[in-house]
Amino acid sequence: MPARTTSWLSGPGLIRVFLGQLRLAFRLIREPRVPWLAKALPALAVLYVLSPLDFIPDVLPLIGQLDDLGIVVIAVELFIRFSPAPAVEFHRTAIAAGRRYAPMTAADDFIDAQWRHG
Repeated sequence: MPARTTSWLSGPGLIRVFLGQLRLAFRLIREPRVPWLAKALPALAVLYVLSPLDFIPDVLPLIGQLDDLGIVVIAVELFIRFSPAPAVEFHRTAIAAGRRYAPMTAADDFIDAQWRHG
């Protein structure tokens, strides 16, 4: 019996992960501790999708839309990577706990470090 090969693109897992990343990105856009320069990435991706100028024209079926989707995926991933790690972790745990959006407070932001002498 031949082995069945599956693609990493098949199945709802990839869509579920991307939707989770989008949910995190929407929370981080509202977070005041995320720099505005990082927030410009998703805005530029939306402008690219809405713009009539594309790398691959949208008149080509399926391929024209895939480049738009690729730009959005890359922009969301870069936005999350450029966001401060404490903010990303705070909102990931808030999403996992099912809490509504609330910005980080000073008590939520801390630095865990050890002091070594010598």
